[in-house]
Amino acid sequence: MQFTAKEIARILKGTVEGDENVLIWKPCKIEEGEEGGITFLANPKYTHYIYERHASAIIVRRDFVPEHPVSSTLIRVDNPYLCVALLLRTFNNLTKPPKGRSWRSKVGRHSKIGKGCYIGEYAVIGRNVKIGNNVKIYPQVYVGDHCEVGDNTILYPGVKLYQDIHVGQNCILHSGVVVGADGFGFAPKEDGSYNKIDQIGNVVIEDDVEIGANTCIDRATMGNTIIRKGVKLDNLCQVAHNVVVGSNTVMASQSGIAGSSKVGEHCIIAGQVGIVGHIEVGNHVTIAAQSGVTRSSKDNSILLGTPAIDGSKQRRNYVYTRNMDALVKRIEELEAKLKDK
Repeated sequence: MQFTAKEIARILKGTVEGDENVLIWKPCKIEEGEEGGITFLANPKYTHYIYERHASAIIVRRDFVPEHPVSSTLIRVDNPYLCVALLLRTFNNLTKPPKGRSWRSKVGRHSKIGKGCYIGEYAVIGRNVKIGNNVKIYPQVYVGDHCEVGDNTILYPGVKLYQDIHVGQNCILHSGVVVGADGFGFAPKEDGSYNKIDQIGNVVIEDDVEIGANTCIDRATMGNTIIRKGVKLDNLCQVAHNVVVGSNTVMASQSGIAGSSKVGEHCIIAGQVGIVGHIEVGNHVTIAAQSGVTRSSKDNSILLGTPAIDGSKQRRNYVYTRNMDALVKRIEELEAKLKDK
């Protein structure tokens, strides 16, 4: 399907500079701009591409001032990056979503399926399950007994929900996500072996949560593991038993939170971060990549390093470490002078 720049500007609530009737039929990367493509400029280091490549239209900030002539039509908006999300959703919605229930799927007794749902091949839904309206359950998904899945949620191929899991509305769980496996609970015995502690709690995932591929969220030992509204988890993350992740917190790939820890609202957890168990991370906390968080932190902190400490202090420590050879040499020279006296 084709759009004109004028039509896209109306969707994005932007203004057109250039040919408002130019035809656009695909989004493209700024470095691959070509006829029929629309791209965006959000990072200044990519500015040179708008002069070198020739996309039909480019989304830019309202205050953008070109340094050279631009052949592309510009669509000026307040926030280009946010507008791209809306644009991509518009193009994605042109693809007709799957509907209906495959005869190769199975739905258990006393389960209720809402209107407009899709259930793909070899999907298995247990007993006493409640599925909301317009839910998409792709092939080879397993939804265990007594689960609830809210309206408009998408479970991509291979998602596994153990029994008693609650997933809210407008959630997206990507392939390979496992929700509700046993928490890592073992009691050591005198002979050095371990006795398994039964995990009888559940997992509650609130509305508007997105969970990346192959991420695991463990059920609580007792009570709930909770993922609050608006949380975004990347691929290959681990959330352990009885963890609570606050609303609108984001966590990048290969990060993990150990049992019974609580992470506040609007936190940013970068890649390969480890958070130990039984601590509390405040609200609006940023944790840099590969940090190891071993203590509770206050609101609005920036944490860096292993063990993670205040970011500004850790950066100073890094400067000292980087110059360790010179510092050691100075100490040795001072010691030699003192010996001579």
